[in-house]
Order: sequence, then structure tokens, then C-alpha cells
Amino acid sequence: MTQPIITKKQLVDTLTQWNQKKIDNAQLQDWMVTHFDPPETLIGEDEEELVQEAMHIIMNEYELAKLDKFKEEGYEFAMKFLACKEGDFVQLRHQFIHQGFSD
Repeated sequence: MTQPIITKKQLVDTLTQWNQKKIDNAQLQDWMVTHFDPPETLIGEDEEELVQEAMHIIMNEYELAKLDKFKEEGYEFAMKFLACKEGDFVQLRHQFIHQGFSD
């Protein structure tokens, strides 16, 4: 049996559906829980290591955050974070985590 794989495109598509109000916060979180929790799931297997790490962080944050803490700006911060390079990874991670959700 092959391992399930989550691609960057799948993550972007799901976040885009949320940004376009096609799915709500609960549906976004359900998708993250369903696809991030199983330990056998490969996240961004064909992506660069930094993008894989960004995908893990994004999925983890949306999985664990309280639904009323999601901010619309989180979408833009997530997209920037997914396009990170080595020189801006830390800054974009911080931006996503601290400005993509309300305290």
C-alpha cells in the first residue's frame, strides 16, 4: 500500500478555498486534521526541504488554532511562507504564526 501524499498544490488549493469563503474555518481545520495527523502521510515530498517545513508549520498551526483565532490575512502570510527562501524563512514563519492568527 502506498503512503498518502499531500502536495503543495493541495494545500494551496485548500487555503484558497478558505480565502474565497468556499469553506469555513471549521472545514479548513477539519481538512488539516484529516491530512496532517496521520503519521504515515508524506507532506510535500517532492518539494524543497524549506517548503516541506513551511507546509508542516502551516498545517500544524491551522490544525491546533482555535477557530475564532483564524485571520483572513493568514492566507497571504501562508502563501508568502510557502514561497520562502533560506534567507527569509525565519521572518516569514514568524509573520505567519504571529500575524496570521489573533492572540
